[in-house]
Amino acid sequence: MTRTFLGLLLLALALPGCSWIQSWGDPEPGDPAPLVEFEESLEVRKIWSTDVGDGMGKKGLSMAPVYSSGRLYVADYEGRLAIVDAETGSKVWELKTKQPFSGGPGLDDERIYMGTIDGRVIAYDRETGAELWNAQVSSEVLAPPASADGVVVVRGIDGRVFGLDDISGRRLWIYDHSVPLLTLRGNANLLIRAGIAFVGYDDGSVVSLRVEDGSVLWNQTIVSLEGRTELDRLSDIGTQMVIVASDLIVSSYKNRLASLAADSGRLLWFKDIASASGVVVERTRLAVSDREDELWLLDRRNGSTTWKIDRFSNRQLTRPAFYGNYVVVGDVEGYLHWLDADLGAFVARVRAGKDGFDSPPLSVGTTLYVLTKKGDLVAYRAGAAI
Repeated sequence: MTRTFLGLLLLALALPGCSWIQSWGDPEPGDPAPLVEFEESLEVRKIWSTDVGDGMGKKGLSMAPVYSSGRLYVADYEGRLAIVDAETGSKVWELKTKQPFSGGPGLDDERIYMGTIDGRVIAYDRETGAELWNAQVSSEVLAPPASADGVVVVRGIDGRVFGLDDISGRRLWIYDHSVPLLTLRGNANLLIRAGIAFVGYDDGSVVSLRVEDGSVLWNQTIVSLEGRTELDRLSDIGTQMVIVASDLIVSSYKNRLASLAADSGRLLWFKDIASASGVVVERTRLAVSDREDELWLLDRRNGSTTWKIDRFSNRQLTRPAFYGNYVVVGDVEGYLHWLDADLGAFVARVRAGKDGFDSPPLSVGTTLYVLTKKGDLVAYRAGAAI
């Protein structure tokens, strides 16, 4: 079987255990848990909605919108690339490239970088959309290319990481790291800070590379590959890693969330939480959706639990987002659930679409943006922000 098919098969097999939903007729195992009843205390209003393509289709991809300087950059799997005004929802420009996009967008001050299913990295001019260069790497690119200090860092699905010249696309260096045969569909996003690239791997390890030349600074295993079956051994590092001060916080699909010293990889603390979607941090707060569709709020300094919500069984939660003093999380039925970050209490619920989301909510200032599976980019504001 191909890696793509294995990844999709895995996602089907790895859905959490059964729960029940109130419906006409008999409930079925595996249905999303009933919506929690509560008295709404927060007003949430849709500001605008814009069609930005066909989403990710059924390819198991996730290309999240990126915000920069008042604009949102968004792409779909059929090669559409658009820039949207973040305040009004109007399109600045839109390209229909017919490229098989699978990873991106990645940005620097002048360029947009996209990865493709056939292992290419393409640079576009941020202002005009003109294609600047097109470089071949060794395999499908599922994570957004990241740029710093004149180098575009790209990871392929085969574990290789490439450093490309940001002007020409010329290969500068390559780092090779083996990956297990069976993995989740998708790769952890590359994280660059102060000339160092942090790469999360499918074998439960994180590698620190020097952006300038690709040399390894450290390699830390977060969780081992032990297990009776290949499914038991799945250990992929979660999609989003976060650096706060000198701490690198990462999750793994195999029951491990950890904080590392970013300069050495030394383990600072860990907690037995499994998450493929990764973490989000706001000051001392850390939010994460786990493999069992439980929503957690932790103290990012030591991993202690502030609260946990276990009312979302089989709702296939997105990674959460912080919006002021609220935590927002999406689900498979297209609902956005708003919770008080201090209490873990439900305060509002809105429905962006019926088919769920292609990426987690994106919170910027007083606006929350979501991308639905139908390809609608929607903006919301809540409470005093309206």
